[in-house]
Amino acid sequence: MSWISQIFRADVASNGGVVRRSKKDVEKFSSMAELIGEAKKQSYHVIETGGQVVVLCHAGEVVIHA
Repeated sequence: MSWISQIFRADVASNGGVVRRSKKDVEKFSSMAELIGEAKKQSYHVIETGGQVVVLCHAGEVVIHA
């Protein structure tokens, strides 16, 4: 099972939770393109901030408040 598959098959992801990984790890074990592609397939949201990649594992609306 690939590293990306493990992320998206985790309980937190399948229950609509939030997955956070360092961008460094994403690029070490896979790629941002692969992570974003898999998230898009599942209608999830990907946010990159401060060296972290956050995946919101739901298809609902996202509103960011400053």
